[in-house]
Amino acid sequence: MTDTLKTISPVDGRVYVERPLASAAEIDSVLDAARHAQIQWRALPLATRCELLARAVDAFVADGGDIAAEISWQMGRPIRHSPSEVRGFAERARYMLQLAPEALAAVQPGEKAGFRRLIKRVPLGVVAVIAPWNYPYLTAVNAVLPALIAGNTVVLKHSHQTPLCAERFLAAFARAAVPPGVFQYLHLSHSHTSRLMGDARVANVSFTGSVAGGRAVVAATAAGFATAGLELGGKDPALVRADANLAHAIDSLTDGAFFNAGQSCCGIKRIYVAAPRFDEFVAGVVDLARQYRLGSPLDPETTLGPVVRTSAADVVRAQVQNAVAHGARQLIDEAAFDASRPGTPYLAPQVLIGVDHSMPIMREETFGPAVGIMRVESDEEAIRLMNDSDFGLTAAIYSSDAERAEALADALDTGTVFLNRCDYLDPALAWTGVKNSGRGCTLSRVGFEQLTRPKSYHFKVTT
Repeated sequence: MTDTLKTISPVDGRVYVERPLASAAEIDSVLDAARHAQIQWRALPLATRCELLARAVDAFVADGGDIAAEISWQMGRPIRHSPSEVRGFAERARYMLQLAPEALAAVQPGEKAGFRRLIKRVPLGVVAVIAPWNYPYLTAVNAVLPALIAGNTVVLKHSHQTPLCAERFLAAFARAAVPPGVFQYLHLSHSHTSRLMGDARVANVSFTGSVAGGRAVVAATAAGFATAGLELGGKDPALVRADANLAHAIDSLTDGAFFNAGQSCCGIKRIYVAAPRFDEFVAGVVDLARQYRLGSPLDPETTLGPVVRTSAADVVRAQVQNAVAHGARQLIDEAAFDASRPGTPYLAPQVLIGVDHSMPIMREETFGPAVGIMRVESDEEAIRLMNDSDFGLTAAIYSSDAERAEALADALDTGTVFLNRCDYLDPALAWTGVKNSGRGCTLSRVGFEQLTRPKSYHFKVTT
């Protein structure tokens, strides 16, 4: 087992970051520090915690230019898009800080003569956050900030692809004078990550990653009885009804499929289009897809960067090839994209028709810039196909009939349903999945409930 992590940049294949992995003794030291710091941190007034954390958000945003460049180098997002992650981080963090007094207020069950009764939301203790590389700050902030706001301490284990993100978090907290031990990070091997999650000092694990990773979390947390929130994979569908604003649907869904090189759990992976609009919709998506500029993410003109590594690109290529071998048609000529070459992580966008649910491209998670489009004859057929999946993170409906869309949304087995938009997290709404997309939730006032426990006070005040 190696004792060093090496981040290979998808930009040019070189080692961009190299860091030592923590030892068992270092894990023990970090957890002891987190547990001891939590006693004093939770005792601070909520307003004080929020003030310190707001300063940390400001410190993070102040370094936004450097942070955006690091994102591009570590995971390949075009530099023209990376700053949006810094803005999204600030939006979510500041919303949760603003929401905290209301969300963490004691629940009053009502008056009862001679008694004082209430339910407080109290912190769990030490929260371990296991964060992925694809949206390295947006995924992490969903748990890190609410956990700290609520009075927990946090140990962050970030992906080996994006280790600098953990270090940027700590730098911002240190500049804001957040007390030592309240936030810490560890660069860990897989075995030591399991050790961390199974340690009895860890009260909660917040994990974002693969379905296989989620199963590993469940197994690991059984040892210490930590609760766990899991955001796992997605195969998110969209329905374009006959009454949709087609130009808007084409623009929105093309972006939803190809932004971040398709590397989004809630990105659009499959689209169902009402038969009368199918040909026009497909033509519009193909036209936009051909306009992407694939190349180095450091070039400001690039609109589609590489996927995270060559092996990931090969998985997407195999899904496309399998679909074509079984009768699908790929509508984008990869040769038109100079940077798209086998044996590299640079992958052209791909649009497929003639697909069906016997093909992995319509059933398995596609973490890259490829989307399948099917014709449907009715809403009922569309809902059946949209639900025909092991995943249930988000779904999108494009229609001018909001009432009908809500009825269709009620029939969808997903955590979020969008109307006339996709691939977006509103921090005021619960971010959650069903089936193999996970359990628990982050964001919104409901997200605070996952990072606290109810404590009841039943006082008899007269005798």
